[in-house]
Amino acid sequence: MIVIPFSFLPPVLLRKLSRAFYWIGAPVSTHIKGLDISLEQSDIKLKSKEYVSMCVTATVFFFVVFSILASLMLLKYNTSPIIGLIIIALISLFIFSQQLIYPKLKASKRIKNIERNLIPALQNMLVQLNSGVPLFNVLAIISDADYGGVSEQFKFAVRRINAGEQQARVLEDLAKNNPSIHFRRTMWQIINGMKTGSNMSDVIKLSIENLSEEQLIEIQKYGSQLNPLAMFYMIIAVIIPSLGATFIMVISSFLNLTSGATKLIFWGLLVAVFFFQLMFIGILKTRRPNLLE
Repeated sequence: MIVIPFSFLPPVLLRKLSRAFYWIGAPVSTHIKGLDISLEQSDIKLKSKEYVSMCVTATVFFFVVFSILASLMLLKYNTSPIIGLIIIALISLFIFSQQLIYPKLKASKRIKNIERNLIPALQNMLVQLNSGVPLFNVLAIISDADYGGVSEQFKFAVRRINAGEQQARVLEDLAKNNPSIHFRRTMWQIINGMKTGSNMSDVIKLSIENLSEEQLIEIQKYGSQLNPLAMFYMIIAVIIPSLGATFIMVISSFLNLTSGATKLIFWGLLVAVFFFQLMFIGILKTRRPNLLE
């Protein structure tokens, strides 16, 4: 059962309650491009309508529970609960957006797990082929090794081949259903080499060379993206919180806010900065080239 991030409800109960929000999930899911593909690539066995409805249910539950807690806390300090409701609403919107992109992040993590181990696995395959080991035995060796997603894919292929299926057809299915474009490209090169009777060592060697070139291109692209990201981080995480703290102190004196309300606003600012820090770390991880080990 899929676990929705930032959800405090058990997955089984969440899915049952989400049926009441299908009227929201259906139209919203049609406006989210690539959600069906992300769900498929991340191996989440849900339709886009069902997933969005579960996200809505989890967010509504979060908003109701924490709005009640924030209102009770503010009433204790004789302060209007509107400020707390606004802060909780903003946090709820952020959580809902993170839940919607979770399948894409999970699919990206799965792709990275494959592509990060792809070049070492191919290098091992090249050594085995040069030693005279047959291709099927090479696949079995890689499946038993520690190459992350590559070993998992080959383990699935070896299981099907042992069950009596044709080796070329199994590898074709492996290439079609895999979310990694580099893995698919490598598998199609191996399949074409098998069908044409080419030397598999030369095919694997060519695949390694192509992936190494792609790796250099991705590293250069990643380096060019770091400078604007660093500037964006300085503005959002350093400059704006500093100016915001000063602005809050000035405004609180004009509006005669209680000390409790002022403290709550500062805590809200701290939570917002903390969430941004997590988001920025996530952006750096997603931008990192997949082919790097």
